[in-house]
This record gives sequence, C-alpha cells and structure tokens, in this order.
Amino acid sequence: MDTSYGDMGASEAIAVLGVFFAVMVILLIPTIFYLISLQKALTRCRPENRTLEPGMVWLLLIPLFNIVWQFLVVNHIANSLKNEFNARGEPTEEPLPGRGVGLAMCILNVVSIVPYLGSLAGLACLVCWIIYWVKIAGYSGRIANPPEENAAFPA
Repeated sequence: MDTSYGDMGASEAIAVLGVFFAVMVILLIPTIFYLISLQKALTRCRPENRTLEPGMVWLLLIPLFNIVWQFLVVNHIANSLKNEFNARGEPTEEPLPGRGVGLAMCILNVVSIVPYLGSLAGLACLVCWIIYWVKIAGYSGRIANPPEENAAFPA
C-alpha cells in the first residue's frame, strides 16, 4: 500500500477546492461592503465635485490591476471629498480627506508582497484599511447629513 502524500484523490481535491472557495467568499464579503462604502461616498458628492465616477471603484476587484488602481481611487476620493466640502463651505480636519491613511494602506498593501516583510506589512495594511474605511464612511455621513445650522434655514 502506497501512503505517499503527493497523490491526492478526487475527494481530497474537492475538499481543498471547497475550503479555498469558502475562504475566498469570506474575504470577498467585507471587500464588497468596503466598495459599497466608497461608491456611496462618491455618489453623495455632487457630480461637478467628483473626480471619479462612483461605479469605477468596482475595478478594485480586478487582480493585479487593483495594485495601481487603489492609489488612484484613494486620490480621487480625497479630491472629490475636498471639492464637496469646499463647495459646501464646511471645514475638514485634513486638506485631502482620508488621503494620508489611504495612501499608507496602499503602500503597505504593495509591501505585503515582499518576502519576510509581508506578514507584518499585511497586518499594518489591515489596520490602515479599517481606519480608512471608517474615515471615508464618516465623511460620507457628513455629506449625507448637512450641519444643523444649514438645515435650520432652508433656501
């Protein structure tokens, strides 16, 4: 009887593929909610203030292309939010909302490919990703709900 581990039967291969697809679905769910948040933030900006169409954030799902596209999305969202807040006359804590932590997230994501540094950079990227997501959702909420003083005096 051969007990070599190199030979995988059909049932074992199916089990491995099943686990792989289950992990992919589990990882894809938060990514989809993240992209919905980014799209919503851009949608809430008036069209003349947007530097990127909201649906374009979904291009981040394209493997390899997303390595470059993520940098562009972070910059476009920051510029769109800046334009929207400037048009409303609302101050922001950052000149380009979310850009700093967003670029840190992108850079750490690229560095996570590097051997030995990858796991540490990947963990830091995850932290920056969560912070960026929360920041953009916060800015999006501010756009959706104008300050009370503006609501008190309808135009």
